[in-house]
Amino acid sequence: MQLQDVLYGVAITNLVGSTNREVSMLTFDSRKVQQNAVFFAVRGTLSDGHQFIGQTIDAGAVVVICEEIPEQRNAAVTYIEVDSTTVALGIMAANFYGNPSAKLKLVGITGTNGKTTIATLLFKLFTSLNFSVGMISTVQNQINDEIIPATHTTPDPLALNALLQRMVDEGCEYCFMEVSSHAVVQHRIEGLIFAGGVFSNITHDHLDFHKTFDNYIKAKKAFFDALPKSAFALTNTDDKNGLVMLQNTKASKKTYALKQLADFKANVIENRFSGLNLEIDHVDVFFKLVGSFNAYNLLAVYGTAMLLEQDKLRVLTILSNLTGAEGRFDYVTNSKQIIGIVDYAHTPDAVQNVLSTIHDIRKGTEQVITVIGCGGDRDKTKRPVMAQVACDWSDKVILTSDNPRTENPQTIVEEMEAGVSPTNKRKTLTILDRREAIKTACHLARPGDIILIAGKGHEKYQEINGVRHHFDDKEVLTEQLNTIS
Repeated sequence: MQLQDVLYGVAITNLVGSTNREVSMLTFDSRKVQQNAVFFAVRGTLSDGHQFIGQTIDAGAVVVICEEIPEQRNAAVTYIEVDSTTVALGIMAANFYGNPSAKLKLVGITGTNGKTTIATLLFKLFTSLNFSVGMISTVQNQINDEIIPATHTTPDPLALNALLQRMVDEGCEYCFMEVSSHAVVQHRIEGLIFAGGVFSNITHDHLDFHKTFDNYIKAKKAFFDALPKSAFALTNTDDKNGLVMLQNTKASKKTYALKQLADFKANVIENRFSGLNLEIDHVDVFFKLVGSFNAYNLLAVYGTAMLLEQDKLRVLTILSNLTGAEGRFDYVTNSKQIIGIVDYAHTPDAVQNVLSTIHDIRKGTEQVITVIGCGGDRDKTKRPVMAQVACDWSDKVILTSDNPRTENPQTIVEEMEAGVSPTNKRKTLTILDRREAIKTACHLARPGDIILIAGKGHEKYQEINGVRHHFDDKEVLTEQLNTIS
């Protein structure tokens, strides 16, 4: 492919060499460079790609995209200086793959909680509406029936555009994609053309990366700021920052809510373990999903479908039969009528949403037993808060290990324990071994009790010191519940 075609739309500050040359690949990983490659010298948190420019030229790179042109240069190489190599990478990746996002209707979903459920429901809905559909999510990526494992909520620009191009090749008309705040800040979605954006909610999370809550809000908002005039921006106005997302967007502004006036409105008629009865735009519908947080998710999906000009009654009929994403309020029962729930809740707000839903549905005599941990190498400020929320809404709490990664599990739990008040200590246990913690919860439960296993949801592993060991919360919970006679 001609370099000058790949460079379309890139703001170049300095150029040494010719743009009239063929290139065969793009990469920001110096280890992957091949002949006639374009190498992007990205400044990362652990290393600086500028240090590897000479090495990549030796390996066959003929073009270097950098933020500072090196003093010693190779006459056979084209050096292109830009303000941000990550921005250039996004734009050039889109160009290299033929701008696939412009060839389908790409809808991005962002927010702290609910992204995966909304994306999954939209994928299932539009598949049932007989469209060819793609999905990019935390749990998995999917092209029609083909499941592609996910490594990040939002892939890097090269992987992302390659995946979108595959969707175009497979005839996809729509793609529903989770957009993480990391992806916005790191310019992973640069160069993509969105047909719409959806905002679920925002609560404290990822402060290890963003440092302040204000920065986190700005990251989410930047996604909406960049939407084109042809797109829609759909936001949850019951969230106090919902309207912030619409302040500077050029997109068509639309809203949904349970409590406020909105373009798409719903009322919760009944909420029980078997599902939700909602009135959506004056139509009474029973859904298989549970909890007020899922009422918001369903409303976001419905609003998106309406903005994509689908038939109202057909959409509601199909939605009424759909189940959510794996590991989101996923529940099992045993012969003693003990209810076990597995949920990905890993923020204070998400934990409270799940437990408040359980509280609304329970009859009042059952115990709620919560097993909860916090991930290592992630936002430490939420650890005591998550423990406090779990204790405030549960009868018994078992603090345990989540994905400790490179941290000491004992240290993580001690930081959680700091949030447990003296009055709540009596109902709190600490069992570091997650399997033992789940087993203990099952054996503490009486007939009719409710057990919540929070934090890992769909994940099939536990990451300890950089090694992923097989671990499936639902598998362990089901196994332990079935041993109770």
